[in-house]
Amino acid sequence: MSEPTHEEAHGGALGTRLNWLRAAVLGANDGIVSTAGIVVGVAGVTSDRAALLTAGLAGLLAGSMSMAAGEYVSVSTQRDSENAALAQERRELREQPEAELDELTDLLADRGMSREVAREAAVQLSERDALRAHARVELGIDPDELANPWHAAGASFLAFTAGALLPLLAIVLPPSDWRLPVTVLSVLTALCLTGWGSARLGAAPAGPAMLRNVAGGAVAMAVTYGAGSLLGALGV
Repeated sequence: MSEPTHEEAHGGALGTRLNWLRAAVLGANDGIVSTAGIVVGVAGVTSDRAALLTAGLAGLLAGSMSMAAGEYVSVSTQRDSENAALAQERRELREQPEAELDELTDLLADRGMSREVAREAAVQLSERDALRAHARVELGIDPDELANPWHAAGASFLAFTAGALLPLLAIVLPPSDWRLPVTVLSVLTALCLTGWGSARLGAAPAGPAMLRNVAGGAVAMAVTYGAGSLLGALGV
């Protein structure tokens, strides 16, 4: 049986890195849109820098903590499921090794190998590391690459925070008359970049992704600014 190629050996690691990068881009995108919606909405009521900063910081902290907690729970559930599947596989390998060897042979044959080659491959893989072979071929799990919920939570927190800082700084740093246009322009430019980045990571056309991102952000800011302006006009 031939040895795995360099590309095959590192394909899983590359896929994992791309997933992390995609999650980071999407987390930053969420931070940009949600925080921009908050500060632009408040800007429809008041131009007071302290009020804008307070609202922006509250949105940033609430959003980043929510993202981190949600990611932690999601990845913890995924990891628990993977560990349970691996534990069951260990038990089956211990109690019925021949049946598991036949199962691995069938799985390899289903992937296009002849029955003889599949049997030889199954035997060699099982002799080297039966659990790893079944985990990868049968379950699609790498026992050495189980998702870490703390890493996922931290990455989500940082990505959202990085995105949220842009509209927050854009609304509080410029002079009063420039705050809204600077924020809108900065946010739309950033959304254009995150749309391009997500499209590139997914090997998809960049134009539609950028247009969707910019349109979504523009609508969100328009709606919240309109709501804020209405509340301000009503004296709420």
